[in-house]
Amino acid sequence: MIRIDGQHLRTAQIAAAADGPLTVEVSTQALDRVLRSHQQAVLAGRQRPIYGVTTGVGANRTVDVEPDTTGAQGLLRSHATSAGGPRSPDRVRAMLLIRLNQLCAGGAGLRPAVVSALADMINADALPVIREFVGIGTAELSALATTALALQDRSAGELVFGPHDALPFISSNAAAISDAALAARRLGTGARAALVVAALSFAAVRGNAEAYAAPVEQATPMPGARITCRVMRSLVGAPEPARVQDPYGLRALPQGHGILLDALTELTGTVDAYSNAPSENPSILADGSVAHHGGFHAGYLALACDTAAIAAVQSGQLSLNRLTYASEPNHTGLEPFLGDGTPGSSGVMVVEYVAAAALGDLRATAAPASTQSVTLSRGIEDTASFASLAARQLLTAAERYEVVVACELVAAVRAVRMAAAPLSAAQALAVELCAELPAGVADRDLTPELDTAQRLIPALAELVDGDYDGAG
Repeated sequence: MIRIDGQHLRTAQIAAAADGPLTVEVSTQALDRVLRSHQQAVLAGRQRPIYGVTTGVGANRTVDVEPDTTGAQGLLRSHATSAGGPRSPDRVRAMLLIRLNQLCAGGAGLRPAVVSALADMINADALPVIREFVGIGTAELSALATTALALQDRSAGELVFGPHDALPFISSNAAAISDAALAARRLGTGARAALVVAALSFAAVRGNAEAYAAPVEQATPMPGARITCRVMRSLVGAPEPARVQDPYGLRALPQGHGILLDALTELTGTVDAYSNAPSENPSILADGSVAHHGGFHAGYLALACDTAAIAAVQSGQLSLNRLTYASEPNHTGLEPFLGDGTPGSSGVMVVEYVAAAALGDLRATAAPASTQSVTLSRGIEDTASFASLAARQLLTAAERYEVVVACELVAAVRAVRMAAAPLSAAQALAVELCAELPAGVADRDLTPELDTAQRLIPALAELVDGDYDGAG
């Protein structure tokens, strides 16, 4: 049960609830806030122009219209236009949950009956079909218009969106915010697991723990770098190193991985803020305040998503580097590619290629969406954040990052087993959690092992405290 009050929904709740089914309950205080906002909207509409109520929308904002149900229905039908394949249920659930909470913040001006109907839809898990291309980071109009029509259909004629309901309901970036929330959870899990996997690679090459020592927290005094140092110290202990300093995949881990942790913290804070904001345009608060504004421009969200994806590339590159070390006898003292000693044995050679392919995809998805813009609606709407694209790309980036980490895990576990390397208690527990990975080293198709390794990522992530990124 999630209690919805328009003020306290968090990224972790959204991501966990998205797996569904879920149950929500709207607080009486939130419904009262919605009612007072609606009453102010009706009053304001009699006294002054209100965009989307007494005017048309977009370039039609200068056209006076009579507030009526016919116009509201036409707005929903026209704005439900979309394209692309259907979104997965978890993405739709998260979108509905966020939109419900935003409406309960009390700035939309619509009727409480709409809020109650949306809560009933969520509780019944009666998910509308939401297609992929529904917005450009200036409100996901198509996704939410489709949802509004589905709400009406479910009500069997009891709920009909009127002039104070239609535009306010669709004036939200809830679909992009939901994608960002889900991406934050998945990438946060991968980022925690990556530290555990790095600790196994560290053991395989007998790394130097000085790279994570307390003085490094002063050398790179950023939160993510400091957390990485502390986590790695807890994972690897203080073994006798094989060299005075390691190559960058291990030595620069606090600096390269720390930025991902900091980016995730910023992302979850941004998702939290948007999920609890009465960001509808116009904003009509319960105290009678009315403001036409640009809060629909989700530039903060786009930038936070882009930053997280770019940071994931930096961390992923280090993971591929460590996988490369595992293949090199000069680092491990083992057979090339961790093979069985048969002349020409390939071992984990192709695992490195797979990781490089996934990293290439990760780099491609990290191309910043927030640098894009567009001019639409007869030249009147002359900017867009493309937060929808940025969040969708981050979802893909999170999956590609997992593949890179899974590739490193397969090689690291094999190397640790072959070397019979001394392990800390944390490293030994990580190896134990990976018991599903076969022990043999003869050449074989490693595809099933990569799949297994990817499934193990959440369990490995549990070995690291998830509070640092807010998404765990």
